[in-house]
Amino acid sequence: MIVPHCSYLILIPSYNTGPKLLETVREARRYWAPVLIVIDGSTDGSVEALQILAPDDSELKVLVLPGNHGKGAAILHGLRKAALEGYTHVLTMDADGQHPAFRIPEFIAMSHANPQAVIFGLPVFDASAPAIRVYGRKISNALANLLTLWQGIGDSLYGFRVYPVVPLLNIMERQHWMRRFDFDAEAAVRLCWDGLRPINLAAPVKYFRVEQGGVSHFNYLRDNMLLIWMNLRLLLEFVVRLPLLLSRKVSRRFVKSSRR
Repeated sequence: MIVPHCSYLILIPSYNTGPKLLETVREARRYWAPVLIVIDGSTDGSVEALQILAPDDSELKVLVLPGNHGKGAAILHGLRKAALEGYTHVLTMDADGQHPAFRIPEFIAMSHANPQAVIFGLPVFDASAPAIRVYGRKISNALANLLTLWQGIGDSLYGFRVYPVVPLLNIMERQHWMRRFDFDAEAAVRLCWDGLRPINLAAPVKYFRVEQGGVSHFNYLRDNMLLIWMNLRLLLEFVVRLPLLLSRKVSRRFVKSSRR
């Protein structure tokens, strides 16, 4: 993939994130423009609140979906809009305030220097992080690295990332998965399968308590079952892809050794 000119859009999918959405949007706008918020069927007044902000900020874009279809579906709609408007890359971040907006310039700078790579956020947890979430993601990370023959995915679930638009859009348009909580992990694996290089950058993550305005739509049973099904699908496809992945890995090692 050749990217002659890079242009970046901040993409924030949101579903009923309450007051945290406006906080997140304001923080994102402090560090970058433009910012696109995709409202995924929210019923918490998010649309009305953003409509107050948007007329005074030409760099704030709002896309409203008629129903709730999931994080991945919201990102897909955002990618389509980004492609139509000529953006080459999107930085995705959650609307609930967990992701560090102040790291946006650094992530985009790394992407600009490596336009054919995917910039993965590597979460740095503090005491607010639930232990079950911290340890549970280790399983997902191990599977993602197995499926990609250890290409270097630092974290498969952290959604603070910079994606090249066209490769990710092509992946999503050619299959109907990756529309809900399975998006982050499957996007990481499939982009590596398509030959994009992962680059990991550390970024803090903050979990807010309910009294702090924290919102989580993660359902342990439903979403873990979704991840199990996703990994089963990917494992079956991995077996088919294994000869190609091994060949690519050997070729990369040969190229590295020949440059020494």
